[in-house]
Amino acid sequence: MKKNNIKYIKQTAAVLCAAVLMCGCSAPTADQGSGATAVNETSVSDTTDEADPDSQGNDASDPSGSITADEQESLSSELYAMDTVMSLTAYGAHAKEALEAAETEISRLDKLLSISSESSDIYQVNQNGSGELSEDTRELLASALEYFKETDGAFDCTIEPIMEAWGFTTHDYRVPDSSELSGLLPLVDASAVSLNGDQVNLPSGVRLDLGGIAKGFTSSRVMDIFAQNGVTSGIISLGGNVQTLGRKPDGSLWRVGIQDPGDLNSMFAVVKVADEAVITSGAYQRYFEQDEVRYHHIIDPRTGYPADSGLTSVTIISPDGTLADALSTSLFIMGPEKAAAFWQQHKDKFDAIMMTDDGTVLVTSGLADRCQITSSGKVEVVS
Repeated sequence: MKKNNIKYIKQTAAVLCAAVLMCGCSAPTADQGSGATAVNETSVSDTTDEADPDSQGNDASDPSGSITADEQESLSSELYAMDTVMSLTAYGAHAKEALEAAETEISRLDKLLSISSESSDIYQVNQNGSGELSEDTRELLASALEYFKETDGAFDCTIEPIMEAWGFTTHDYRVPDSSELSGLLPLVDASAVSLNGDQVNLPSGVRLDLGGIAKGFTSSRVMDIFAQNGVTSGIISLGGNVQTLGRKPDGSLWRVGIQDPGDLNSMFAVVKVADEAVITSGAYQRYFEQDEVRYHHIIDPRTGYPADSGLTSVTIISPDGTLADALSTSLFIMGPEKAAAFWQQHKDKFDAIMMTDDGTVLVTSGLADRCQITSSGKVEVVS
């Protein structure tokens, strides 16, 4: 584990790939499956040789060249938490304090929300069937229950028994038989969770897992900490969940690349963002193979099986990291038509880039002027 590993570097712009080097784990045996939770280590590349037109004629940019050296320079840190590698970069004179405070908060939330740590809120509630929640856990659970309603059950924070049956929480990968899944499906129903103030009660056998939105919640919290410590420009990747604070120091937008499911060393899209999260769910990220069949980790809570929706990648762009985390999974499960309809009803909250099984890229119209598709397949705009 790497903690408090803060490195002083000088950089003025970055392209941060949301899933560079993120590999699925072809895991027909338990040993090979041990890498299932290993996610990408993101890289930050200097792109200052290439002018960004978004920095020209914009009030946020500084064409006079009066940006100070402190504003140009950055500090970066890397740590392991929530079962993934996380990288944080902050610019400016207060970067060191911001990174230290962010690492402390990430570690605290990791312990608080873990399903395996005996001291966590979630573990205690799952063991006892009820309990009193801390403020952060209550807030996150309330959000999870709201997402369950809004997505018509596509996002369900009680999916844990099914995930365990497939081995995605234990790394003991297997294909459960249909009778086993039929027996577990009645336990997957977030509407059965009772949350009154700080008190939560679960029906017998129901278990909570907030891992589906924990990293998005944490990335938004890190942005708050950066801002509270005087940082106005920063970018982080929590296992491929990217979130940005402000713009780059030169006033231009951050450029975030999205991994190509067909070529894990390439990107099929680049999106320009400021003060937004960019979060991807993909069938290629975590999976195992049995009898030459691939089973990915995005389970449809209505069937108990890996979602077969016609989508292979869904990326959500939103100022709200928690929302982006929830919807990347939910829209993947919905499939292209329902996902497009959902966006049309909530277009003020997020945008999306989706790739179908045949390689068609679907881009919501809110990204039309700040998204570049680099793949050679068909592109459709959702409006």
